[in-house]
Amino acid sequence: MAKYNLREEIAKRKYHITPRPYYWFYRTVMKVVGRKYNAHFKVIDDVNKEKGPVFVIFNHLSRIDHFYVNEICYPKRVNMIAGYSEFFRSHLHWAFKMNNVLPKKQYTNDLISTKAIMSIIKQGGSVTFAPGGLATNDGMSRPIVPGTGHLFKKFKIPVYHVKLEGQYLQNNKVCLDERYGETYATIYKLFTPEDLETLSVEEIENKINLAFKHDEYLWQHDRKIKWKIGEHELTYNLGDLLFECPKCHKLFTMKDKDNTLYCTKCGNGVVVDEYYEMHALNNDSVFPKLTSDWVNQERVNVIKTIRKDSNFSFSVNVRLGLLPNDHLVKNHKMSEIVSDGVFTVDHNGVHYKDNNDDKHSFDMDYKQIYTLITELDTSCFEFYHNGEFTELFPENRNTTLYINMLVEEMHRLHVNYFKNLPWNDWMYKENN
Repeated sequence: MAKYNLREEIAKRKYHITPRPYYWFYRTVMKVVGRKYNAHFKVIDDVNKEKGPVFVIFNHLSRIDHFYVNEICYPKRVNMIAGYSEFFRSHLHWAFKMNNVLPKKQYTNDLISTKAIMSIIKQGGSVTFAPGGLATNDGMSRPIVPGTGHLFKKFKIPVYHVKLEGQYLQNNKVCLDERYGETYATIYKLFTPEDLETLSVEEIENKINLAFKHDEYLWQHDRKIKWKIGEHELTYNLGDLLFECPKCHKLFTMKDKDNTLYCTKCGNGVVVDEYYEMHALNNDSVFPKLTSDWVNQERVNVIKTIRKDSNFSFSVNVRLGLLPNDHLVKNHKMSEIVSDGVFTVDHNGVHYKDNNDDKHSFDMDYKQIYTLITELDTSCFEFYHNGEFTELFPENRNTTLYINMLVEEMHRLHVNYFKNLPWNDWMYKENN
């Protein structure tokens, strides 16, 4: 008897508009679950007035965003796109089939995804996805994936935007707790078919990036929403995001304890309150006003470091995971560990050296990779190597987002296909 081939099954799977009973059931369950989110919905342009297919895009802030998108579009049925690797997870397998979720290998030219989208639209259905590729790592908008404008010009159907606010503060990647304050979703039409006919690809993508412009920490600072924490304090694992001390500039020395974040080298630190506001831990504490300012300065320092040092190299011990083919991944994991070795980022690209027999060793240059995927949380990162989902678990999890910045900024220095956002040009001016 032939072994079960999951890759082949996904490649050959036929996708359909989700039957109304299934869609109603999913919506009903999520509506009950979503009561705790204090969600506010605003409809400027009603997508249900569209008789034919549409795209619904959203600025991806958290793993719970599907609730907001589906709820604000209901009863219009939309087929959601999800990461290819998610289809291998046992706890999602049934739900994805039931709701006709479409697969996508993020940051690749993925024919499986393109064919699935075409199939749904030909059936008169609608598709929803996040052009940024994945949820934000830091609460700020990330550049959309290049090529999004080509996709929209190809189909020339209306494009609606669900603007999300507050969801990152509710559930982020450094801590998977759900926190409760206030969240918002607003839907409006971003492009008509006529817009897509007349606008260039660049103009379309610029307009999407501008529509997605958002900073959760600045938004929260202006709104002053009080957040109820989950199991952990607001600083839990925050050192994964704020990995550089703004006083002594040491890397990976920021540790959390209760509601504080402090540097183990110089003692510099902050207290974070229920409004996500930072306060001095000590009389001589040094820190930016907003968490997003801290993150932006970390990126500036990465840019400065790699552009001044042509021999720059950063290595970390990792475990490597791959997707199985004859069974699903269990226990909510994303992959199965097959190797351990060393992952390196330098000016030539990224490299993995297997500690054992070199079976899994590889090299990729910056034409092949321009950012990393943080699918679930900051304990690991992923990408596709030769079309295969590859997951790496750093020995120290607070190196993950630093490595991601390194890869993005090395790519921008050497290739620059995945450009940073125009309002961040200031980061590069003194370093060019």
